[in-house]
Amino acid sequence: MRQLNLNHLHTFSLVIAHGSFSVAAEHLHLTQPAVSLQVRQLEDQLNLQLIERVGKRLKPTSAGKALLEHIVRIEAVVEEALLDLSSHASGVAGQVSIGTGATACIHLLPPVLRALRLRFPELDVRVSTGNTDGILKAVEENRLDLALVTLPAAGRSLDISPLLDDEFVAIFATSQSLPDTGMTPQNLDPLPLVVFEAGSSTRLLINEWFLQSGIRVKPVMELGSIEAIKEMVAAGLGYSIVPRMAVAAVHHRRGLQVHSLTPGLSRTLGIVVRQDKPLSKPLRQVLDALQRLKGS
Repeated sequence: MRQLNLNHLHTFSLVIAHGSFSVAAEHLHLTQPAVSLQVRQLEDQLNLQLIERVGKRLKPTSAGKALLEHIVRIEAVVEEALLDLSSHASGVAGQVSIGTGATACIHLLPPVLRALRLRFPELDVRVSTGNTDGILKAVEENRLDLALVTLPAAGRSLDISPLLDDEFVAIFATSQSLPDTGMTPQNLDPLPLVVFEAGSSTRLLINEWFLQSGIRVKPVMELGSIEAIKEMVAAGLGYSIVPRMAVAAVHHRRGLQVHSLTPGLSRTLGIVVRQDKPLSKPLRQVLDALQRLKGS
């Protein structure tokens, strides 16, 4: 019976994922020759060519593609076995990685993470921020355990659960005079708009809100930071449309006045994990803590 080396299988999958021996070597903290040798030994053991070069990238052969499908299942089974064994240990310990947007990271997660830290001191929750597409790709590739992102989110291998709705509001400097007839697209259009940078899910929702009234936004500033946007608005340099969670706390809306939009605009935040993701005790505790936000 042939005994396949799990490390060699993992190395092969990383080479294909990155299309490069050198990039895979960086991720594995190995030299490029060591990575090449592992793949060559795997090919020799199977007596099959697994990789071919297409242009500047390495691609799997038909045999390589078939092997990759098995590797996904093998790694899932191994991880599940390790988790099952770890469940015999007492307490909740380990690392869980979350990907989310900057607004949720600043204004939604801190109390959740604080409660988890107090309850489970050995639980290490790591958070990274980015755009939705990049975060979802990281979840699909198992580089992140879960995502908290604006829906809709797409991915055939992903399990997506709506968590909560977050209303958008218009914010102005406290000294600024307001439109007399409400926060409609028509009334806001002539005013200087400070808005999220193009390409973000929040910006797409704001663009669509204006487009439904036949208006294309012409912002005076496009920023990647919700806190930078609020500072610009508080300085009287324009108004903005932001998620209400960004100004829910008194200390997060200093120098600002907050008003509802007409018609209303909201987004849905959801939790995303891989469908085949084994639910370790640490991951289950984090998911349970996030689910409790539904009632908050």
